[in-house]
Amino acid sequence: MLEKTTRMNYLYDFYYSLLTPKQQSYMSLYYLDDYSLGEIAEEYAVSRQAVYDNIKRTEAMLEEYEEKLVLFQKFQERTRLIKHMKELLTDEYISKQAMLETVTELEKLD
Repeated sequence: MLEKTTRMNYLYDFYYSLLTPKQQSYMSLYYLDDYSLGEIAEEYAVSRQAVYDNIKRTEAMLEEYEEKLVLFQKFQERTRLIKHMKELLTDEYISKQAMLETVTELEKLD
């Protein structure tokens, strides 16, 4: 569950501007502020089921956006490559070729 929450938080960060204000609010309350479905339903004077359905639809939309735009995947890969570059820089036997290969991989992401 924590892994899903973390993924949804990242997807929300990347794609929140593509969501409606209501979707943004529900997702923010549920994932960022840790509100329960009942608390969100009470705040918006709707049923718990309506909140649940909206969140599930929004999650599916975020996954579709990621499938098409791959912003989160590129972010993860970029983070991995930067970490690798830092490790290479701390190695006293680093080869310029290894660093160049990593930089080339980083360039391919864009």
